Amino acid sequence: MNIKEEIHSQIVGALAGATFPIKTPDELFDALPDGANTTCRAGDVELKASDAGNVLKSDDFPFKSAKEVADIIVDRAGL
Repeated sequence: MNIKEEIHSQIVGALAGATFPIKTPDELFDALPDGANTTCRAGDVELKASDAGNVLKSDDFPFKSAKEVADIIVDRAGL
């Protein structure tokens, strides 16, 4: 599994218990185990939820699944 796949998998896992749709950034942070401090790590890459929040746009919401959140974050984070 490469770094992009590992981070994607960790984001999906972190949102496993979330209730969708998620309509706002605050709802997204609330759905994560450690909120904005939730951190995904793979190799020498570390991605905090608070950093991922910088790549999301208001028109990305609502999210319908954890996979959708992870797809957008890893794509826009340039992993």
